[in-house]
Amino acid sequence: MTASTTEDPQYGVGPFSIREVAIGAVWLVAFILSFVSITTVGFNSVWTSGLLWVLTIGVPTVAVFLIALRRLSPQGIRRVGSLGIDQFASVAFSVATVLWIQLLWETVSIAIDGGPWVRNWVTWIMAVLMLAGVVLTVFAPLIPPLSEDFRGRREIPAHRNARPIRPVSPRPAPVRPEPAVATEIDEAPVVTADETDTRTDADFSQTAVWEPVQTRDTYEPVTVVDVTEEEPVAEPLEDDVEDTDTATGTPVSNQAFWALAPEERDVVDEIGIPLFRIGPTAWALVIEDRGEVFVIRHEDGRVGYLHDVSDVTRG
Repeated sequence: MTASTTEDPQYGVGPFSIREVAIGAVWLVAFILSFVSITTVGFNSVWTSGLLWVLTIGVPTVAVFLIALRRLSPQGIRRVGSLGIDQFASVAFSVATVLWIQLLWETVSIAIDGGPWVRNWVTWIMAVLMLAGVVLTVFAPLIPPLSEDFRGRREIPAHRNARPIRPVSPRPAPVRPEPAVATEIDEAPVVTADETDTRTDADFSQTAVWEPVQTRDTYEPVTVVDVTEEEPVAEPLEDDVEDTDTATGTPVSNQAFWALAPEERDVVDEIGIPLFRIGPTAWALVIEDRGEVFVIRHEDGRVGYLHDVSDVTRG
């Protein structure tokens, strides 16, 4: 029996999945209740309590807006920093849940110490709604009815801030210079002007008398130096200069070529967002080959990067 390589179709409500509709319903109820007072004395909602609204309802509102925008405009905002939309929603509802539980804990602590019950039922309902948002975002991949929203998603390169970190190499230790080895140099004796000549007159009287070479009995060859020979003059190194200029010329730039991918592949920008796709139905123009990455120009002028260059046919 051969396993199916395609995922079953996912049905929802209009363009939204069941999980996204549930998140929207939870947020809508919480957004309406955020305008109701959370205290028992006077009117004091999260919108009138300083900056309490930012994390209790403001950030979850932004997360739900991005989830809806992702379906209605697929080429719109795809990330919040290095976080995906679902990751940002998980963080938003988790932080909001912690803050609402903090308000409940503070209320119960005051009541245990004998004080009044300072907050009403709205705080309890908001805490439950934010906790439901955590279930629909953080734990959704583990719940079978909701996990369909995460199966069969297209794989794209991760954001550079979400990729594995680079290894840190130890800094090399400074090199200490070795001490110079002292060498002993035999110094020649220096004769000063104060020293007296110790030779006697007898030494001078024993000096041999000079005789010309022609009157001696021995034959001594005389070395004749030919002064007519001229030493060769070095020619100017014009050829070497020309060769050096040729060797230091500018490198040849990469030449563009056509490429054909065996299947549909994404061409992304610098941060990994898909720009367009190439496939086996049309040739793509590669303007630069970087080894493991092709720089491809689309017909409309957009330029992107193809990271999967395996089995690509060059034209």
